[in-house]
Amino acid sequence: MRVPLLDLKSEYAELKDKILPALDRVCQAAAFVQGAEVEAFEREFAEFCGTRHCVALSSGTAALHVGLLALGAQPQDEVITSPNTFLATAEAISYCGARPVFVDIDPATANLDPNLLERAITPRTRAIVPVHLYGRPADMDSIRSIADRHNLRILEDAAQAVGARYRGQRVGGLGHAAAFSFYPTKNLGAYGEGGALTTDDDSLARFARAARSHGETSRYQHEFIGFNYRMQGFQSAVLRIKLRYLDVWTARRSEIADTYRLLLEGANLTMPIDDSRDEAVYHQFVIYVNNRTDVISQLAAAGIETAVHYPKPLHLQPAYSALGYSPSNFPRSELACERVLSLPLFPGLTAEQISYVAKTVIQIVGKK
Repeated sequence: MRVPLLDLKSEYAELKDKILPALDRVCQAAAFVQGAEVEAFEREFAEFCGTRHCVALSSGTAALHVGLLALGAQPQDEVITSPNTFLATAEAISYCGARPVFVDIDPATANLDPNLLERAITPRTRAIVPVHLYGRPADMDSIRSIADRHNLRILEDAAQAVGARYRGQRVGGLGHAAAFSFYPTKNLGAYGEGGALTTDDDSLARFARAARSHGETSRYQHEFIGFNYRMQGFQSAVLRIKLRYLDVWTARRSEIADTYRLLLEGANLTMPIDDSRDEAVYHQFVIYVNNRTDVISQLAAAGIETAVHYPKPLHLQPAYSALGYSPSNFPRSELACERVLSLPLFPGLTAEQISYVAKTVIQIVGKK
């Protein structure tokens, strides 16, 4: 049996009859950059997230960058985040001229550990960027409490967590603003790059709308130097259709994750812990194994595709060597990156495929 990590082709086959007319509608209107489809998506996504505003952008990285600028990040500032994330989280901090400051993770969740947060705060700290890694919400109550005590701003990195709920509230409205990615492999994926910033703050939204289009507040009136971070009409047209399916897809992802947990119980591996008060959306279903290279090889030989998210923490990436971090600075993140492995998970995964993956994993890693 062959089991892909993700199957976007079958998803397209399911939606093709709705997608193609939507793309034709964009062509008929010649609204290729921003326009009516983008505005409609912004309204619909803001409603989905339960926020006052959604600002559609060209990528998740753009959303992080504009979000941090809107929160006042500037050169010489420090912004705290997790080293266990994709590079874009820290890149956006660097784009502002600020310095990324890392805080180690809670090994139970792979998210930033609030118990270690306060010791990283200095007079130069401007903001905190908690990452809802793999679609599992970060411990926002603790993070918000610390941020309030120190008058810090919060930008959620919700790139992997569209639709997730923390204590009943959707991510996207848990901080001062939130950044989403609609990269094609995401739970809500465009047919190209795409992102969004959500917020309840009118002034933040106003800044973000200008910043995405060269600092323009009205036609050819540029209040500041901005960026070309506008969303394409095609991407919004696709996202509007997919958004209607997202709750059903998320429910299926949760079913698959529950089945994996049941079938893998007792296996010689570790799985992250979910808080029963929250709703994760399982952008990835990860396990932690020893001898990962060998496990990947044997799974591949059995026809099972896997991935590693992520093989090296940010503080050990060459791009951030100038920060001066060393191995063992963040041992929990380093251990997670050594052992983490993403198993196949997408809404179209069959019961037979799930069972086959779980049985093969147990055959390879054994029982505890």
